[in-house]
Amino acid sequence: MGFPMVLPSHLIRGAQTPSGTLHLAGVGVGGMGANYLRELASEKIVALADVDSKKAADTFKTYPQATRYEDFRDLLEKEKHLDGVVIGTPDHTHAVVAMAALDLGKHVYCAKPLTRTLAEARAVTQRAAEVNVATQMSIQWNAKESHRLLAEWIADGAIGQVTEVHTWSNRPIWPQGLERPQETPPVPAHLNWDLWLGPAPERPYHPHYHPFKWRGWWDFGCGALGDMGCHHFDPIYRSLRLTAPTAVEAAADVKTFAETAPPAATITYHFPEREGLAPVKVVWYDGGREPARPPELEADRKMSDTFGGTLYLGDRGKILTGGLADGVRLIPETKMRAYQRPQATLKRSPGHYQEFIGACKGGPPAGANFAYGGALTEAVLLGNVALRFPGQRLEWDAQRLRVTNVDAANAFIQSEDRKGW
Repeated sequence: MGFPMVLPSHLIRGAQTPSGTLHLAGVGVGGMGANYLRELASEKIVALADVDSKKAADTFKTYPQATRYEDFRDLLEKEKHLDGVVIGTPDHTHAVVAMAALDLGKHVYCAKPLTRTLAEARAVTQRAAEVNVATQMSIQWNAKESHRLLAEWIADGAIGQVTEVHTWSNRPIWPQGLERPQETPPVPAHLNWDLWLGPAPERPYHPHYHPFKWRGWWDFGCGALGDMGCHHFDPIYRSLRLTAPTAVEAAADVKTFAETAPPAATITYHFPEREGLAPVKVVWYDGGREPARPPELEADRKMSDTFGGTLYLGDRGKILTGGLADGVRLIPETKMRAYQRPQATLKRSPGHYQEFIGACKGGPPAGANFAYGGALTEAVLLGNVALRFPGQRLEWDAQRLRVTNVDAANAFIQSEDRKGW
C-alpha cells in the first residue's frame, strides 16, 4: 500500500461546512482532549462527553454553555447540528467513536494512534474516504517547520541515500510489564466503568488502568510504541517517502507479557525501495534503550532531547534530530556549518489545528488526515504485533493486512468487540 505525502484535495475535504464558526463536540475531555479543545477554541464547543465526571470537571467548567453527556452515543444522537467531533479518549475507544461520527458525516479530529489495532485503522481510514469529510490525527509536530527542513535537506542530498534510521523514545512513563491485579476495589462514584471499558473485554475496575496507566495494557492502549511511534515515524515517513513496511522484528531479548507491553523494546522495520530510493531499515527503541552514540557527535553535545532522538544514516553523512524532529542538524557541526541549505520547496503550515479548521471549512486536507494518519498508524502498530514474537521476522502483506510467514501473528491484527459495541 502506498503512503502519499500529499493527498489530492478531492479525496478528503470539508465541503459541507460553511466558512463560519464550527460547532464541535468533545468526546473524552479530561486529559489530552482538553488540550485539543483549547487549541480549537476559536470555534464553538457545543457538547462534551466523558465517562469520568471528576477528571472532566475542569473542562466542563471551561465550556459552561456546552451540553454535558456521559455516553458519546447519546451526544451524537441528540446533537443534530454538529459539524465535527474531537476525540480524546483512550486508544481502545478511538475506532468506535470515530466510526460513529463518520457514519453521521461529521468531521473528525482524533488522538493518536488513530486506533488500537491495524484492522481498525484500515476500517476508519476507508470510512473517512467514503464519507468525504475533514479529518486530522493528533501528531501536532507534523505541521512544524523542522519536519519540512528535514525533508528538504534529505531531498537535496545533504547526506546522500538514507538506508538506516534509528529513533528512540523516553517512553514508557507509566508501568509496563505487569500481571493483572487481583484486587477489586470499588468503582469511584464519578466513573462509569462499563462505559470506560467500551468495546474492551469486561474486567473489574482497578486504578492500574484508569486514569492514564491504561497505555501499557494491550486491551486499552498500545504501549510506548503506540503512544509516541506516530510522532517519531511521521518525519521519517515524510522525508524518506516511505511506503508500508515489508517486514518487522522485535529483538530476541524483549520480554513478553500476556496483557501488557514490555518495559523496554527494540523493534526493526524493513521498508522497500521506492521511486529510485534505497530500501530503508528503521529501528525503534524505548524503555531506556538507544543506539550507539555516533562517533561524529562532539563529546560535549547531547544525543537526546526530552523525547529521545532520531539518527539518519546516509551514504554521505548523518543527520541527528530530537525525538520529534526538533533541532535538525548534520553532524559533526563542521559539516552543518559548511552545508549550503536549499531553498524551501514544501508548503508551510498555518498550524496543526488551523489545518483541521480550514479543512472543515472547505480548504485543503489537513496534513495528518486519516489517509496519512491511518497508514502511519498501521505501520507503527505492526511493531506491537512483533512484540508478541520476539526474535522472529514477520513478513508483512500490507494490502491484505496479513503476516505471511507466522500465522499466529494474525490473531493480533484485529480484535472482537464486547457485546453491544
